[in-house]
Amino acid sequence: MLLVVDNGSIYTKNLIDFLNEKKISFEIQTPHLLKLNSLENYDSFILSGRRKNEKKTNKVNSKIITFSIQNNRKLLGICYGAEILALTLGGTIKKIHSLQKGNETITILKNNLISNKSMNVFESHNFEIAKIPSVLVPLAKSNNCKYEIIQHEKKPIFGTQFHPEMSLDGHDLIEKFCLL
Repeated sequence: MLLVVDNGSIYTKNLIDFLNEKKISFEIQTPHLLKLNSLENYDSFILSGRRKNEKKTNKVNSKIITFSIQNNRKLLGICYGAEILALTLGGTIKKIHSLQKGNETITILKNNLISNKSMNVFESHNFEIAKIPSVLVPLAKSNNCKYEIIQHEKKPIFGTQFHPEMSLDGHDLIEKFCLL
């Protein structure tokens, strides 16, 4: 079963609509109501973007990431989800000069299980990953962002700086992730 962690992104509805359209079975929960002892019930996780920075949200998402790594569970972190993935594992993020919003073309750097060609995606973020830890591998970049897609070196754990729920190429990526 897939758990979607709704961190408050305005785009989460698009993600839910897509999963419903594809008849992908999932549950949705917010970090504030999620019981961490229930993580065993899920074989995969999607961490949504967010609207605001909250310590409790960060703590819960970090625990889900750690659980996924320790228990070999699939995870896809979207925008904030990718940023908290990098932070949890020892990377850094930085505030960017202006809101990055709109369509972007990303280039795939390394063959992987969720994307295999250049992609047209939708960006909407004020922060980005500045440095990734050694256990994360960059899979894609754009002219504006060095780490558009990242992956754990040995596990089915991914992060996208962009919002895959907002583009057709992104939908393909989400579907491939769900079918892993």
